[in-house]
Formats: sequence, structure tokens, C-alpha cells
Amino acid sequence: MTETATTETTAEQAGVDGTPLRVTATPAALELIAELRAEHGPVMFHQSGGCCDGSSPMCYGVGDFITGDGDVHLGQVGGADFYISRPQFAVWKHTHIMLDVVPGRGGMFSLENGREKRFHIRSRLFTAAENAALDGACKL
Repeated sequence: MTETATTETTAEQAGVDGTPLRVTATPAALELIAELRAEHGPVMFHQSGGCCDGSSPMCYGVGDFITGDGDVHLGQVGGADFYISRPQFAVWKHTHIMLDVVPGRGGMFSLENGREKRFHIRSRLFTAAENAALDGACKL
């Protein structure tokens, strides 16, 4: 019997400079991003901090959600910029975010709403070595 290699769906890796990525996406999330981009053009994400849509990652058309000094750019997934509010980043800065897709309704204002699937965040704490490598690496 031949063993087949399995591919980890989160594909955590380092950026071109060797710095660990703060945000990655599963193949299911990348597929949904591509679907939304085909329908709406360029998209971006903002990690919600609560309120109306809980703590769901929200997907918007570029220009439909304005980011500013109160937001931190975590990186890109599927060609889409991913942001989080500065106060929330202060709490989550030691956390790797994995964007995934699960069954259910998307956030009220998020582009995937009405598709019976929604973006979902999975996370893990960075290791001490990853935290050291990331120190000062985000665009604050």
C-alpha cells in the first residue's frame, strides 16, 4: 500500500523575507474569495470586533469600507488585504489568523451573505520564535 502525502489546508508559511504570516486562508476560503472577486471586483477584509455581526471577518468591495489610522494591515489572502482594528490587534497580535469557510449566513454587510456559507476565523498562538520574528513587522 502506498501512502499519499496530505497537504495541510492552512498552508502556514513565511513571507518572502522569512517573517511568519499573520493571516493565511484555507483552500475553501481562497475559492470563495475568487468567487466574490469575479462577481464584485477587488475585495478586502476587516476583522470585526463585535457589535452587529459578532466577531466575523467581514468582506467588502475595495472602497466600500474605509480603513485609517485606527486599523492595522495584517497581510493579504487571495489577493485581498486583511485589516483589524488597532485595539483588537493589541489583543490578537500574538495570534495567527486562518481564514476559513463554514456553513451559515455571512455577516449582514459582508459580501458572502446569502450564499449559505460564511467566512470564519480559526486561530492559534504564535510560538515564542514567531513572536520574536514578528516584533515590529506589522504596518502600525
